[in-house]
Amino acid sequence: MVAAFVPEPGVPLGPDSLTWRTLGDLRLLLVGMRAGLLQTMHPAIEKGVRDHSDYFAGPFNRILRSVPQIAGVVYDEDRLATAAKVRDYHRSIQGRLDTGERYHALEPETFYWAHATFFEAQLAAMDFFGRGTSEADKERLYQESVQWYSLYGVSLRPVPEDYAAFVDYWDLTCDEVLEHNRFSRGTFRPRKGAFGPPPVRWLPAPLWRAVSDLLYRGGVWLVRGTLPPRLRERMGLSWSDRDERRLRAVGFLVRNTFGRLPWWLRLAPQVRAAYRREAGRASQGGPGACAPP
Repeated sequence: MVAAFVPEPGVPLGPDSLTWRTLGDLRLLLVGMRAGLLQTMHPAIEKGVRDHSDYFAGPFNRILRSVPQIAGVVYDEDRLATAAKVRDYHRSIQGRLDTGERYHALEPETFYWAHATFFEAQLAAMDFFGRGTSEADKERLYQESVQWYSLYGVSLRPVPEDYAAFVDYWDLTCDEVLEHNRFSRGTFRPRKGAFGPPPVRWLPAPLWRAVSDLLYRGGVWLVRGTLPPRLRERMGLSWSDRDERRLRAVGFLVRNTFGRLPWWLRLAPQVRAAYRREAGRASQGGPGACAPP
């Protein structure tokens, strides 16, 4: 019997962790918009984005800047330094909600919710576009996510004890905390140019507009289909039997094409570079690491 994983607060996850494989799987791109939407449905996060971010002027560029840094808390060489940098970006994000209550991005319940969406996205990606995740691996991934979260140096007060408790926390937050706000309502309104300007200068704006509009429509459809059903119903979003069949077909296609590649080829470039770095360190007599296959 495999021993249960026990989190070590303040210790970065290594390449022997399950998180290194799952978080770096490119299929997470298919639930990326979903994770972002779930974050911004939290009242404090949505208000922080409105008050302190340029997200709405160029959401795609903002995502390209933010996601590699968040992933860096798992994959960078100095994960503690990256975690501190990500945390400190949030120190000045504070103000008042529309209700008049004060908010701060580093308030533990708020900060942890954002992290929770990154953990849950790993399970969602494998549920919809992979072969699912065993109960043992869900618990392992969850406990690893606690260790990952501890690197930020923010209070662990809201962190559930185990995966079963996390499921209860997730359901309660979706049912009673998240709001169908201006951001989420706008996400599901047909619009052009939603991803903002081209991410690179050499990409012609008309071409980017055409491609990004297609990506956006497809992404919104995936968000609608992969949201927790109770939340989707509460938001008044339509989802037909035909939509469900199409989503299952997409999942089958991804699972039986991309999902059949060797796991090493399914990883994002940032992740493969991290594995190579750790394998090289191990070959030179440094701290132990799992070499890529």
